[in-house]
Amino acid sequence: MPGTNLTREEAQQRAELLTVDSYEIDLDLSGAQEGGTYRSVTTVRFDVARDGAESFIDLVAPTVHEVVLNGDQLDPAEVFADSRIALPGLLEGRNVLRVVADCAYTNTGEGLHRFVDPVDEQAYLYTQFEVPDARRVFASFEQPDLKATFQFTVKAPTGWTVISNSPTPEPKDDVWAFEPTPRISSYITALIVGPYHSVHSVYEKDGQSVPLGIYCRPSLAEFLDSDAIFEVTRQGFDWFQEKFDYAYPFAKYDQLFVPEFNAGAMENAGAVTIRDQYVFRSKVTDAAYEVRAETILHELAHMWFGDLVTMEWWNDLWLNESFATYTSIACQAAAPGSRWPHSWTTFANSMKTWAYRQDQLPSTHPIMADIRDLDDVLVNFDGITYAKGASVLKQLVAYVGEDEFFRGVQAYFKRHAFGNTRLSDLLGALEETSGRDLKTWSKKWLETAGINVLRPEIATDADGVITSFAVRQEAPALPAGAKGEPTLRPHRIAIGLYDLDAASGKLVRTERIELDVDGELTAVPQLGGRPRPAVVLLNDDDLSYAKVRLDEESLRTVTEHLGDFEASLPRALCWASAWDMTRDAELAARDYLSLVLSGIGKESDIGVVQSLHRQVKLAIDLYADPAAREALLARWTDATLAHLRAAEPAGDHQLAWARAFAATARTPEQLDLLEALLDGTQTVEGLAVDTELRWAFVQRLAAVGRFDEAEIANEYERDRTAAGERHAATARAARPTAEAKAEAWASVVESDKLPNAVQEAVIGGFVQTDQRELLADYTDRYFEIVKGVWDSRSHEIAQQIAIGLYPSVQVSEEILAKTDSWLAAAEPSAALRRLVSESRAGVERALRAQAADAAAAA
Repeated sequence: MPGTNLTREEAQQRAELLTVDSYEIDLDLSGAQEGGTYRSVTTVRFDVARDGAESFIDLVAPTVHEVVLNGDQLDPAEVFADSRIALPGLLEGRNVLRVVADCAYTNTGEGLHRFVDPVDEQAYLYTQFEVPDARRVFASFEQPDLKATFQFTVKAPTGWTVISNSPTPEPKDDVWAFEPTPRISSYITALIVGPYHSVHSVYEKDGQSVPLGIYCRPSLAEFLDSDAIFEVTRQGFDWFQEKFDYAYPFAKYDQLFVPEFNAGAMENAGAVTIRDQYVFRSKVTDAAYEVRAETILHELAHMWFGDLVTMEWWNDLWLNESFATYTSIACQAAAPGSRWPHSWTTFANSMKTWAYRQDQLPSTHPIMADIRDLDDVLVNFDGITYAKGASVLKQLVAYVGEDEFFRGVQAYFKRHAFGNTRLSDLLGALEETSGRDLKTWSKKWLETAGINVLRPEIATDADGVITSFAVRQEAPALPAGAKGEPTLRPHRIAIGLYDLDAASGKLVRTERIELDVDGELTAVPQLGGRPRPAVVLLNDDDLSYAKVRLDEESLRTVTEHLGDFEASLPRALCWASAWDMTRDAELAARDYLSLVLSGIGKESDIGVVQSLHRQVKLAIDLYADPAAREALLARWTDATLAHLRAAEPAGDHQLAWARAFAATARTPEQLDLLEALLDGTQTVEGLAVDTELRWAFVQRLAAVGRFDEAEIANEYERDRTAAGERHAATARAARPTAEAKAEAWASVVESDKLPNAVQEAVIGGFVQTDQRELLADYTDRYFEIVKGVWDSRSHEIAQQIAIGLYPSVQVSEEILAKTDSWLAAAEPSAALRRLVSESRAGVERALRAQAADAAAAA
């Protein structure tokens, strides 16, 4: 959207000039049930360093009625333009600004989002302000270092509830007057408004009492497992307060499950919003509960790191998100009573895989990215910001020591409470407690891009005794177009030695050595003189961030016995290494499939199993030789059905295999089975074909042409909910007809009426990997429309289209050429150029992998 950007230099200049004291925000949401616009009245009190200076305040609004600065009426037509209100002639010392505007409800998940539940036909509202969208609801100095207090007064429809950062007051005449917040940044303020259902409790310990609330729409109330959510929340309160040595800093803690949420959750101070897909309507595996718990803990950690102490500017966004990610996983692993003590396995399997992928794209960047403006930060919520950063923090903890790390964090919170900081403030505190000089570590890890590869170099004598052992570190060239130079880094790693136990047949760790690796070659003399183990695993326990390769003998053993590791984490590390080799065209897709089929039956970790399902499907669809694709898909689908039939009835693995089978069923007999499971004429013992699983079957049957509008409409009649609406939209767009594709394309590209969640569902159905020929006509259309979409739609909506409709399934040199031509001629913004270049890199990687797979068959 033109005019909504803000540069770092502008923010610095404004912060040098202004100190913001308070906001009073009065919103009339009494017409929310009907939608449209609402009246927003903002009064801001702020101090100015220089008499006569000029500045501006941010506002995205259809209409501004009144601007009053220090008692003087300013003409909105003169001072409001490009989402800014000019503030001329400021006074040294205290200034008071009053802005009256009409602001708009959105259906994009930005600003004040409005959703109507098809079940009760009631409207439900919530705000989402990160990065720069508080200005869609009230006039604000929209940058994180201009903290202030916020006092909301909200008029709402009778019978509705209003929740904000401060404790919820009793309404008077449908007006909810909240007490002022502590000093916080604008992006973590929040309002959630509507006839929400709620459950309340309290966290009590050592005289501390914090009110707890959980909210969702009434149509989801029967599925809300509030006891489980409260249990995880209390574990987080216990663990974080002990580790941080700082009491929870806000007056209450509400968690609100809201509809059509773009992210997983948002750390609004004391009023966390969470996507309501985490209220599970049907049976899910334990992996889904683990992910939900991590999200809950991630946002709770932000109450300290992000909300209490906030980054000065968005270049430290990575630290905000990485700290919350690292500590949430650490809490799951270590908190007494946690259901997920093996959470580092999940981290290695999912988060680090995401980081490795992101770090090999042409858009790779240092963890501490150079954020020049808001456009930069909007596309920087990526695998480096979250997953690589958290991986590096995990390494930092190993490097300085866990006790020393948390002592430094404790000092940091006490020193900077309710203030703003830079990375140097945290590193300085950690240097004080650990005695380590972190300047070199920081420069090599945080200010450089790319990933290292660690390989063992082992020599043995005729008797199999190790005569020398070293770790070789490589710094591969950065992807074409990436900025920076390859860098060798200091790593704190563990080396695990594993042998097959004759009695159990398990691969058991017999020894572990922890050491610092630096430079190109690091000798490990302590391993000399001992018998060579069956497997040598570098970066055991996943302490560092690096791609790991196995030596020949270890690889041979792992290929035969990957499922036999006694512990889940080394299995996950080997699975991740195999997947990375497949993506790097070092392991043929057909061989990756064989490896998975040989070991997945022994894999107990359901999260790993589900990741392998996704990765195998991706490998066959994009990385396999097209000539072999159908045979590999048939082999995989047969395996999914065999595992479904063999799995323990009613268990997690049975459900996961049912979904894997539904994603790829292809023969008439397999599709007949899906239909029979839907209508109940066939069953699989223990398998509950409930609402969500039914939709998975329906969507597949629609994608292969078995189901059309009538069957989809019948299923929607069974599930006339918001989720059902999304599932039906996916099924309709998945149908293999030119008419269905044209209808889906038009609804997304030629109209801007679809809400964010429905648009995402349509795009998900439109792109089917086994409909390449049908989708080929849309390649040129994509390049014709994407720039116009980017320039005219909101960020979230435009990003869905730019990524989701790129012709990723058309893996060919022609797609690369067309992308290059568009990049050269279209003059896209830096953010759009980045997204399209990332998609192009996926096609280029797939071409290399397909060539490797074809060569393996020769």
